[in-house]
Amino acid sequence: MNEFQYPSHPGECLRDSVTASGLTQNEIAARLNMDRSSLHRLLNGRASITPRSALALEAIGWSTAEHWMRLQAAFDLARARRAA
Repeated sequence: MNEFQYPSHPGECLRDSVTASGLTQNEIAARLNMDRSSLHRLLNGRASITPRSALALEAIGWSTAEHWMRLQAAFDLARARRAA
């Protein structure tokens, strides 16, 4: 099998956006209309980007919902390949 670089969890990309924003996780969670623990799980790769969270990210100007869903789909597909 060829070596392949698997994509990062989209939470890593989101973590970069949170850090660059200068806002706290509580402030970001409030803007996304989610609780802080849900945001924390997402940022640490223990939760997935959902259509709802993708739309919330789009609403605050952090790329498009399609972008976030593509990142999540690529991660999920790579994880399934690893498991197969």
